[in-house]
Amino acid sequence: MTYHWSRGTASLTESIDCGSMLMTSHTILLVITQPRTEIRMQGLDYTSGVWQFEGYGFVPNGTSGATIAQIHGAANSATTIILRIYIGDMRYYSRDLVATDLYDKWFRLNIIHYVDRGMLTVFIDGNWKFQVTDKGPGDLYFKYGVYAALANISYYVESRWRDIKIYRKLY
Repeated sequence: MTYHWSRGTASLTESIDCGSMLMTSHTILLVITQPRTEIRMQGLDYTSGVWQFEGYGFVPNGTSGATIAQIHGAANSATTIILRIYIGDMRYYSRDLVATDLYDKWFRLNIIHYVDRGMLTVFIDGNWKFQVTDKGPGDLYFKYGVYAALANISYYVESRWRDIKIYRKLY
């Protein structure tokens, strides 16, 4: 699957959201968000336990300022983790460096969320890359695709994904 956006156009019938509608009384309010094409696996929300996202991603050269994977939901934040690509490098939000030199090649991304311990671990191609404390409990779910960041966005953003799996550790 290919997910991409280019100045006002998006393609992929799976999930396109360039804004959301809120209805209050008889008034409709349009809430504008950054351009995005994301996939959320329905029925795999979680609030506790150990959960893992696994998928093979590909980001073409030129894409920058794009969120490619995230865990949505947290105690005091909209997201628990956001992984973005900036000039071929993966970052935790726009700060901490997670991995380098990811342009133009397939890579396996694993995000493991130890909810009860409040810990997140990121692996690229089976190698440990990053660990961070999460942002508290919440109604959580994985999303992947492409979502333009708030700043430093390239004109065109794209990510491709295949072989997506979500695991839950059974006790």
